[in-house]
Amino acid sequence: MPDITHRDAQRALSVAQTELERLELSAAVAVVDSHGELVAFVRTDGCPLPSIANAINKAYTAARERRPSREIGDASRRDQFPMTNFGDLRYTGWGGGVPLVIGGDVVGAIGISGLPEADDMKLAADAATALAS
Repeated sequence: MPDITHRDAQRALSVAQTELERLELSAAVAVVDSHGELVAFVRTDGCPLPSIANAINKAYTAARERRPSREIGDASRRDQFPMTNFGDLRYTGWGGGVPLVIGGDVVGAIGISGLPEADDMKLAADAATALAS
């Protein structure tokens, strides 16, 4: 299974960080490998402390399940399948975790937390798209 390189992880992180700074917003950004383990992380000034773990967990969930963390949460709510049934308390159903795909392979994921959920999701998707191109 291919994994994200530290250079690609930094590139995805940089896309999100640049946009956060441009908009003068605060958030945590985590990039993980295909197993969900942390490769790169930044917390911009003013970011709430709980966003640190949330960003990492969103990325972890997206990498492990190979789909956006929000989709996992939606399925959990729809099917009444508690997130704890995954057997790992790091799984989360909040939006903002997106798989990172290079050459058709999921090589990792990015997770963003600290903004409204829709904004976390958009910024993560934008960073993933930038990395894929």
